[in-house]
Amino acid sequence: MTGHSFEEITKDKPEKSLLVTLKKKSGRNNQGRITVRHRGGGSKRKLRLIDFKRDKSGVPGRVAAIEYDPNRSARIALIFYVDGDKRYILAPQGLNVGDFIMAGEGAEIKPGNSLPLKLLPNGTQIHNIELTRGKGGQLVRSAGASAQLMAKEDEYALVRLPSGEMRRIRAECIATIGQIGNIDHQNISLGKAGRKRLMGWRPTVRGSAMSPRDHPHGGGEGRSPIGMPGPKTPWGKPALGYKTRKRKPSDKFIVKRRGK
Repeated sequence: MTGHSFEEITKDKPEKSLLVTLKKKSGRNNQGRITVRHRGGGSKRKLRLIDFKRDKSGVPGRVAAIEYDPNRSARIALIFYVDGDKRYILAPQGLNVGDFIMAGEGAEIKPGNSLPLKLLPNGTQIHNIELTRGKGGQLVRSAGASAQLMAKEDEYALVRLPSGEMRRIRAECIATIGQIGNIDHQNISLGKAGRKRLMGWRPTVRGSAMSPRDHPHGGGEGRSPIGMPGPKTPWGKPALGYKTRKRKPSDKFIVKRRGK
């Protein structure tokens, strides 16, 4: 079992004005039916309101603290802006307490600052990238992640995402400079089932261990093969490699697929 050292964290209690109560859903939708299996329990958490939009253009802010956020793998930075506003942002690698950050077209090219893609030099490491102008960052938001700005063509920028996918994104969309911190997150070994339960994950049972009424793989004397064309989901649909994506509005923006 391994864990975090938390040496970068400078403040234990979160900022009260930026907290929201987070109600557990346990994988259920608005009709009360389980739509995501194997969820439930877990430690109580409060949601920290993160500024993914970075829309305080031209207003400098000071990093007041680096904090832990139970809802994400990345650390978060508490920013005190000069106009009195307080906000959380995703903490990039190398951002320290006392540093000043800024968003908007006049910002410097340094970690933590947010600018439109068209104003960033080619080769810049970026994160928290918008797909639609004004909607807020949707891509590259987890610990240790960073994308790279490869080129700019007319009103589009070519970005290489952490998966290896090359994608065109509108050049007016905003991104934050730098790599997200807490790089060692991927090396954590939970070590026991109980730590997974504290995260809200319940046990997953193999289909072959069930009865035939509960799963297509169930039943048979002793250990049995699947005994049908291809593995199935509990609802009889093909699994493992069966393509389910029908609507493909973003295909024209993907220059190179992820993977091999």
